[in-house]
Amino acid sequence: MSAKRSLMLLKATILLGTLKPKSRKEFSNTAVLCELLCDEFAKHEVKTEIIRLVEYEILPGTKSNMGKKDEWPRILETLVRADIIVFATPIWWSGHSSLIQRTLERLDELNDEIVETGKSEFLNKVGGMVITGGEDGVQNVIAGLANFMVWNGLTLPPACSLSYIGNHKAKTAKGLKKEFLKKSDTVGMAKTMARNLAYMARLLKEHPLPVQEKKSQTLR
Repeated sequence: MSAKRSLMLLKATILLGTLKPKSRKEFSNTAVLCELLCDEFAKHEVKTEIIRLVEYEILPGTKSNMGKKDEWPRILETLVRADIIVFATPIWWSGHSSLIQRTLERLDELNDEIVETGKSEFLNKVGGMVITGGEDGVQNVIAGLANFMVWNGLTLPPACSLSYIGNHKAKTAKGLKKEFLKKSDTVGMAKTMARNLAYMARLLKEHPLPVQEKKSQTLR
């Protein structure tokens, strides 16, 4: 009997858009749901890093580097090295958090590249979303983020979002994770999302999307 084929190790970066810094006693629902996804990623040989955006100095702007004191370039380097990029956000008034919005704005310069040349730093990477909220708005957030991701070169496989909408009784992050694990639909979404993202990321590594060079036009 042949030995089981080992999977290539993949890297996933989760951009966590919670407004709650680690110093606050109140835990982040979105962070806990991300941990659930990380557990599923590990089953597919995916190493995950969660970047808590609120802990960084991300200056406003639409360029990849806004100068001194701007910590966004460090985050961008991590994204470029990743195979999988996940946007994780709570819902605020039916939309994503302000930190995720700032992230989209800072990634705008990469959008110019794919429009002009067909190339992108995110080409042949895959993307997904983690969303939590006490009110509806999941579909609206997914639509906006999905549109942004595909126009920045990311590939979105089927069922690439994990969401939880509603209240909970947990008083600790550990307690909330236990609640999530008791919900078959939440666990099912996490399993499917992790499996599809890992599969598609490996597929694109072996068979990258073609890029057609932009041809210069001669005026007559």
